Amino acid sequence: MKNVPIPLTLVLYITFPLSVLISCSLQKQISRSATKSILKDPSLTKAHLGISIFEPASTKFWYNYQGDHYFVPASNTKIPTCYAAMKYLGDSLAGILKLENDTAVFFIPTGDPTLLDPAFSNQPVIRYLQNTKKKVYATDSRWNEEALGSGWSWNDFNESYMAERSPMPVYDNLLKWVQEKPNADPAVIYSIPEVDWNVDFDTIPSNTFSVTRTLGANKYRITEGKEKFKETNVPFVTNGINTALELLSDTVNKIITLTSAKQAHEFLFNKSASLTPIHSQSTDSLLKPMMHRSDNFFAEQALLMVSNELLGVMNDEKIIDTLLKTDFRDLPQKPVWVDGSGLSRYNLFSPEDFVFLLDKMKNDFGLERIKTIFPTGNEGTLNNYYVSAKGQIFAKTGSLSGVVTISGFLYTKKNKLLIFSVLVNNHNASATAIRRVVEKFILGVRDRY
Repeated sequence: MKNVPIPLTLVLYITFPLSVLISCSLQKQISRSATKSILKDPSLTKAHLGISIFEPASTKFWYNYQGDHYFVPASNTKIPTCYAAMKYLGDSLAGILKLENDTAVFFIPTGDPTLLDPAFSNQPVIRYLQNTKKKVYATDSRWNEEALGSGWSWNDFNESYMAERSPMPVYDNLLKWVQEKPNADPAVIYSIPEVDWNVDFDTIPSNTFSVTRTLGANKYRITEGKEKFKETNVPFVTNGINTALELLSDTVNKIITLTSAKQAHEFLFNKSASLTPIHSQSTDSLLKPMMHRSDNFFAEQALLMVSNELLGVMNDEKIIDTLLKTDFRDLPQKPVWVDGSGLSRYNLFSPEDFVFLLDKMKNDFGLERIKTIFPTGNEGTLNNYYVSAKGQIFAKTGSLSGVVTISGFLYTKKNKLLIFSVLVNNHNASATAIRRVVEKFILGVRDRY
């Protein structure tokens, strides 16, 4: 029997309705699963919830429940920050920008948070400043921000997760206070780095070692505890660049004089001289801990570094406005975006926004790079979660009081790549309970499809 070619129009006529039926069936299956496992869960029935599950290969949403609604995203805000840093900070971070003549060095800080961070043993900027025999001048002329971000909870100023932002961070803008009490000897209490700032000691010891800073001042009250060894990290007041220069001068053993960029160009250097960078660390070595441990400080400084790179000024409002008008102009819902980390409750994004951002990140930088930056199952903030999905999920979590979020990439058992975003607001259950409910739903999608 002779084979008769089937016209393409007939193939499309047959297969298109079939694909629509399969798609509708898939959506109904996931919808039933979501209703049973997450929407009707007692811990979520009174919460505000949005879920978007998207398949890039078909460019279709498998499921979209309130995906166009706005939510406080918490640390999912680090996703657009991460994209901007991946695109604009290059392969390695500019630690400082410098000018140099026969007698002097002048530098402009870039906001690089890895300077004197103990996790980064290689410190090219410090090495350069230590080795130069010339007079050293610096400026904070590009700094156009406040130490605390818009909408931050100011009464958390003493917490390590809310270190101040600054043009030239050092030591993560934290003092590490240490109590050592060997045997029955009196406690030895000291700070890293050592400082001669105002410190008062409580006369009555407590069960727990604690350090409290005065709001707006580098004045500390220390209470001795019963622990034999205890560490606590407390943010210090940056005073723009001033505290950094004080601590940096001690480290490099030379005075660093604060001046203005205009003075430096006019009196120290040729007006046409150009700034050259001293690179510090690879960009991804900053972004990996930023996403794995949800480092607020790294995220804030990364966004300010992008601002410095693109606009020549460090300012959240200006760089966010620029990104929303360029790279992110096609976001499904225009977000309210005010900081780099997600500490602010002023931030508002939709699940569809995060799907868009993650799809764009995948297309622009490739999944292999993303997999080295985002945590997978049982890593980072996913520790003890998605253990069976190690290597199958790569996602960013977020949490504030009443807020639990997760957005990322998921490979199903049939090796289909999905991009998903689940945003929960206004819950009154425990965050752990919410995370487990969401985990069960996401793993169910992985296992069935």
